[in-house]
Amino acid sequence: MTDNLSAADMATSGMRSQSVRLRHISENIANADTPGYRRKTVAFQEELDFGRRTGAVAPGPTRYDDRELPRVFDPAHPMAGEDGYYDGSNVDLVVEIADAKEASRSYEANLRVFEQSRQMSSSLLDLIRR
Repeated sequence: MTDNLSAADMATSGMRSQSVRLRHISENIANADTPGYRRKTVAFQEELDFGRRTGAVAPGPTRYDDRELPRVFDPAHPMAGEDGYYDGSNVDLVVEIADAKEASRSYEANLRVFEQSRQMSSSLLDLIRR
């Protein structure tokens, strides 16, 4: 039964991490046209319990994409410099949509593991009651 509970804990940590990733992706998509906006990314880190691997993951610190911001020519824009250019956003909507699909499917897979683990625990308790 301990293995089932730890499987549920691992699945929960995966869902939590993917939800943070989806939040960052949503912010990136919302700010795709914001001048000077840098794409946010998050990497996952393995959780340790007193130096022992647990199998669970946690979202790491938020990082900003350090790719160069595209220069956009629009002399009428309020943020344009004397040369008529301003810094655009380095968000690529195609990449963000692909990342969102990947994160969503990973979340769903973790949800299925969690539900399966819960059903197995429930079945075990039913067997013990008999």
